[in-house]
Amino acid sequence: MSLSKFPEGFSADFLNRALSNRFLPSGISIREVSVEPLAEGTGMMADISKLTFKYNTKAPHLPPSVIAKYASQNPTNREVAMNMNLYERETRFADELDPRTEARCPAFYYCALDGDNFLILMEDLSDYEVGDQAIGANLEQTELAIDELAKLHSAFWDKTSTLKWVPGIANSYHADNMLNWSRTGWDPMVQAFDDFVPQNVRDHRDRFLEAVPALQSERMSGPNTLCHGDFRMPNLLFGVEPSHHQVAILDWQGPLIAKGMFDVALLLGQNTKTEIRQREEKQLLNRYIDGLRNRGVEGLAFDSVWDDYRSCTLYNWVYAAVVAGTLDPTNEAGKAWMGQMVARQSAASEDLKVFDLLPS
Repeated sequence: MSLSKFPEGFSADFLNRALSNRFLPSGISIREVSVEPLAEGTGMMADISKLTFKYNTKAPHLPPSVIAKYASQNPTNREVAMNMNLYERETRFADELDPRTEARCPAFYYCALDGDNFLILMEDLSDYEVGDQAIGANLEQTELAIDELAKLHSAFWDKTSTLKWVPGIANSYHADNMLNWSRTGWDPMVQAFDDFVPQNVRDHRDRFLEAVPALQSERMSGPNTLCHGDFRMPNLLFGVEPSHHQVAILDWQGPLIAKGMFDVALLLGQNTKTEIRQREEKQLLNRYIDGLRNRGVEGLAFDSVWDDYRSCTLYNWVYAAVVAGTLDPTNEAGKAWMGQMVARQSAASEDLKVFDLLPS
């Protein structure tokens, strides 16, 4: 079914056709739909709306609304998204890979890709609590997130050879872009968040940026798995009611093939509150190992996981430079979470002495 321009295209007729397989039971149809934009001013590569329905008959067993995610109406952002295959990656994850993992995501009711347009209709979890990267994850939130990563990673552990459409963290268009953007973004990151980048980090600028290709290769030296690629607090929803799931993962535009520690280190080093990470990181890494072992992943020793954690924390300066150095925070809230991301990355780097891992 070809896709219309959205949000104008969200007619009852279109939605009845789109939702007939996974959402609407036989004999029930959508009579009327109202469209409410969500997260205005925060979405970059895609737009989001809440669609609220009136049915042709009483349907208390059906949700009154779904969430629609579709191509950005900003032509520049849309072009960037196409160059990075973001729309293909998100729709194909939802359609092909989500059924293969226990990791909790919103239920996906419809997924379609049509040239430079895409649409995902999914479960409405807007009454959940959105993770706040400026505040940071507490211990309970971090443990829940670690458990979901173990579910995700174990499902694809050393089983990525058929995922040809998912880019690797090395030797791919993703890797090339991250290398170039980190070189572009390092100095603006330091300038914008001067208070959070200590001198001992700045001193390693040139050696670090020169080492990025080697660090990328190390991140993909195996065993590899499917990584979320942007495992941050704003992409996690936490349940607040007894009927809610404990946590759900959002935003699958950037899945990667890499060692699973990439997601884990991004969570602990840039999202978990620093004092909690300092106190609990070994317990949390053991929790991740146990989660993998309970799902059949063998051969994991804590010492090698710890070394991988340090190495990945070093690599994640690439992510910090790209996000905090090339993206416009747009407002004080954006600047706040970026600042905390950089501050936590600096603290983790000092605690773990990650720059000792660079070639002399």
